Amino acid sequence: MTPFSAMTDLERSHKGQMEEIRHQIATVAAKLIAEDGATYAIAKSKAAQQVLGKNKAAQEVLPDNETIDQQIHVYNQLFLSHSQPQRLLHLRTCALKVMQELAQFMPHLTGAVLNGTAGEHSEIVLHLFVDNTKDVAIYLLNKGIQFDVSESHSQQTNLPKNKGRAEPQETLSFMLHNEVIHLILFSVDDLRNSSAKKTPRATIEALQLLIEESKST
Repeated sequence: MTPFSAMTDLERSHKGQMEEIRHQIATVAAKLIAEDGATYAIAKSKAAQQVLGKNKAAQEVLPDNETIDQQIHVYNQLFLSHSQPQRLLHLRTCALKVMQELAQFMPHLTGAVLNGTAGEHSEIVLHLFVDNTKDVAIYLLNKGIQFDVSESHSQQTNLPKNKGRAEPQETLSFMLHNEVIHLILFSVDDLRNSSAKKTPRATIEALQLLIEESKST
């Protein structure tokens, strides 16, 4: 075996080890999110500590959110099949009611309630597209809905990034139907933005179809 081929074998072994560690971290993180409602960032950090102990986790071994979502689906099927589908249907039904109420603001569902990983601790996240964000606040106040105002960042909420940097988006949060609702506000132009189109989102019609399909299975 030549030194070159030996180095190739070492590289393959290292890559395999990294993939295995990444899988273990994703599996642990998925459980923390599904059972405890941990955020992705906290779940990754705690999972890395459990898997690696005192060794500091290199960025290359940390799984991305999509990989963790895959493991959440697996965890739900294995351990929460008796309750998670009903919880998901409930959240989607609540989201649909809110979206229909806010139809004039072009609401789109995103996040765990859309991708099917939502569990007991999940909250409903909607993207609204408006010419004036104050219109949404005025609408809610006229309906007697009290809300909190904050900012959401793309790296925390899978929002599109502007020139590679996280842009804060105004977010209105409130309780309705005993669930937490987050309305993340965008301009109408953002809906046509090419990077924004990469964000998984569902219209009212698409969500209705998801609900109908889940009831028929």
